[in-house]
Amino acid sequence: MILEFSEKGIVFFPDPVLVGTPADWGLPYEEVFFAAEDGVMLHGWWVPKEGAPVFLWYHGNAGNISHRLENMKFLWDLVGVQIFIFDYREYGRSAGRISREGTFKDAAAAWRYLTVTRKIPGRDIILFGRSLGTALATDLAVKEACRCLILESPFTNSKEMARLFAPFMFDWRPRVPYDNLGKVGYVKAPVMVIHGEHDEIIPVDMGRRVFAAAPEPKELYIIPKAHHNDTYLVGGQEYFNRLKGFIFGMGAGKKA
Repeated sequence: MILEFSEKGIVFFPDPVLVGTPADWGLPYEEVFFAAEDGVMLHGWWVPKEGAPVFLWYHGNAGNISHRLENMKFLWDLVGVQIFIFDYREYGRSAGRISREGTFKDAAAAWRYLTVTRKIPGRDIILFGRSLGTALATDLAVKEACRCLILESPFTNSKEMARLFAPFMFDWRPRVPYDNLGKVGYVKAPVMVIHGEHDEIIPVDMGRRVFAAAPEPKELYIIPKAHHNDTYLVGGQEYFNRLKGFIFGMGAGKKA
């Protein structure tokens, strides 16, 4: 009952303080404010690159968008994508109070901002989720036609994560569950799963199971020696090469 009432500090760890902007890393950007369906105002950054596909980023459960700046710089430089990254409610400069239901509303609002406000076709949008964000990206990929779906450090579902971190709640069933394992099989776009070999938060076996449940075409990239929060650093140039190859190969509808 406590977990159902509020998971802040258990599942969600929002940080309201931005520690920088894309400009600090030499990136062009626009401040963006947009509303979720329930009126909550959300904040994000639009980092353009003319003619490039758009990387719609659903981040993990801690910090805020400013803690992803280094990774954004590498993606912009080495992969060659435009980036739209935003904060869920209560994270960074986004308003409201965090909840599972709210994250789904926020995820849908980010999609609407790109497709309705900016009029970007779904075929040009890469849905990228990391950790908690994988559940939101997968849910959108089931509902919307996108260029491809990239899941980094995906977990299977809420129930199995609860068994790992709160085994005393063995029969806990959240009203609004996250469920990559149950949904990924319905995705109609190419799927890439990335996972650190030594992920200490989400076991690599979960990533393998999500990959196994995904339909073809798909690609699995297990990063040797990587943990939960250092995938792109440990993976290095190969990490970005693999992303670029997938996005502009299989993810663009071509043979990988």
